[in-house]
Amino acid sequence: DQVFNVSHYEIREIDASQADLEITGLVENPRVLTMEQIRARPRSDQLMTLECSGNGANPGFTGAIYNSKWTGTLLAPLLEEAGIHPEAVEVVFIGHDHQEETLRKGTPRETTFDVPFGRSMSVSDALQTNALLAYERNGEPLTRENGAPLRLIAPGWYGIANVKWVRRIELRDTR
Repeated sequence: DQVFNVSHYEIREIDASQADLEITGLVENPRVLTMEQIRARPRSDQLMTLECSGNGANPGFTGAIYNSKWTGTLLAPLLEEAGIHPEAVEVVFIGHDHQEETLRKGTPRETTFDVPFGRSMSVSDALQTNALLAYERNGEPLTRENGAPLRLIAPGWYGIANVKWVRRIELRDTR
């Protein structure tokens, strides 16, 4: 009950019945899965310590670490079923959360655009980490603060890589 929460953009309220997961990019069989289809897949549990990479960076931000049992479906079989193209080297996980960002502020080239939150890892890491697309934590459905209805759980990676509110997985030929 003492779980930290860090969100890079806004905390999203996602209706699970509308929360389709798209697998796209350099795959033979792009697909869209509903939460019902994801929950129907084989279940897997992963015990994992989740820590924010900023934990302890300043005296006001400590204790951003906890242990949980995450439940979901393994990522690797989903990627393999999609048929990874040989040139794919990176897997990008994109969440529903987004924010307007401005580049070159105050210059004639100032540009503002909407940026979704996302992180990536190599295809090799994605296939070898026992990563989950999780929908439960400690036997309970995920809360919206923890990424409901679906979040990436990547053992061995800091919290920032464990993308919340996952809506798209995209395979690319560059980092």
